[in-house]
Amino acid sequence: MKHRRPRPRRRVIARAVGTAGTLAIALGAGMTPAMAAGKTPNKPTATGFSPDQDDTPWAPQHDAAPPQLKAARPQAVTPPAGTSALQLSLPAPTGRHGVGTFSLHLVDKSRTDPYVPGNKPRELMVSFWYPASSTRGHYQAPWMPSASGAHFLASQGLTPQQVTLPRTAGHVLAPVDTKLGKLPVLLYSSGLHSDRARGTVLAEDLASRGYLVVTVDHTHDANEVQFPGGRVEVNTMPAGAHSSDTLDVRAADIHFVINQLGTIAKGSNPDVDHARLPTGLSHAVDMSRIGMFGASLGGAAVDTAMQLDHRIAAGVNLDGQFFGSAPRKDLDRPFMLFSSGTHNRNNDGSWRTLWSHLKGHRVDIQLHGAAHVSFVDDEAMAPQEASLLRLTPAQLQQVYGTIDPNRAIEIQRVYLAAFFDKELRHQHGTLLDGPDKKYPEISFVR
Repeated sequence: MKHRRPRPRRRVIARAVGTAGTLAIALGAGMTPAMAAGKTPNKPTATGFSPDQDDTPWAPQHDAAPPQLKAARPQAVTPPAGTSALQLSLPAPTGRHGVGTFSLHLVDKSRTDPYVPGNKPRELMVSFWYPASSTRGHYQAPWMPSASGAHFLASQGLTPQQVTLPRTAGHVLAPVDTKLGKLPVLLYSSGLHSDRARGTVLAEDLASRGYLVVTVDHTHDANEVQFPGGRVEVNTMPAGAHSSDTLDVRAADIHFVINQLGTIAKGSNPDVDHARLPTGLSHAVDMSRIGMFGASLGGAAVDTAMQLDHRIAAGVNLDGQFFGSAPRKDLDRPFMLFSSGTHNRNNDGSWRTLWSHLKGHRVDIQLHGAAHVSFVDDEAMAPQEASLLRLTPAQLQQVYGTIDPNRAIEIQRVYLAAFFDKELRHQHGTLLDGPDKKYPEISFVR
């Protein structure tokens, strides 16, 4: 079906998670050449949206920055000489366990990378987050490694002299808490052109609650991925790439990562550089309890990955539109739709389609006051950067919604944990049964 150009009177922030940072988000930057030219291909392009009903209230425009933001065009403030860089921070995890982390460099020799020439095998970087028995003597990992972090800041018009990216709660190579036995596994896929780091506040919180979480960078789809030795690979996706094809690549990435988890569970190390693994890891991977969650296009990737790999027992989509044939196929495993305040299956035909094909336990909840980018780490960091980027409270609310950022993150953490606790640990609470007076911001879409 050919998509009509969305109606001019409806203006919202487009592709927020797919842009290269807070400033780019605020200005609606990051459009592909096809989008900038106003082209509407027959097949949805990899914008993370491409609505199947493009007259819906939440559907973004191709040229989507609100006029007041376009007029502002804020320039980052240059601090006076000798002034310390702005130190960003993330909210601490809420579980009772300390958190360990490490990264692996994986190469899938059975596939070639579709985004680069030369028939090169597909290579990925992934991070693990897990409950640690002790964090003493293990330093806290940076939110991004230095080279990719500098690239990330540069995309916002910032430098490491102006902004210091946060440290995470994850302690590098801390020993796994083996007293917990085998840990349920969760995989995370980020938004289009986004990095695995953008899911840190959710990943490390789930780890503190006793999950083994694996965040995946989809190389050459992500804006920056740092490999060992400081090599940084950037986004090389062709303009006009189809969203359904992008999701197929991501699903294959997830399938491969699950296979590597199986290798770890058998006592081997799949890292191509033979990187050290934390003590106790091989005994902690429970291959019988695997779930997946993702934000924006990463949320859409959950359904595609579950169709490809039946080892994924439960999935959560954080505000991502679906593409391709996957949502038109029956899915017999539990699935939760978790949307922002202006988006749900009442105005997204792809969500209605999937909902009718969900044959297992299904949940559809909406976080009022939240925006599309409320589901990634930018929700916590953007308010801290606002003065440096000269963004007004009104501009921040237009991009990130009206809900308090810390409250938005708290609610996401609680409901994600409740869903996976029920489906992977068989611990039934009442939170998913209906509205809860402790969380009036959550409504159930019936």
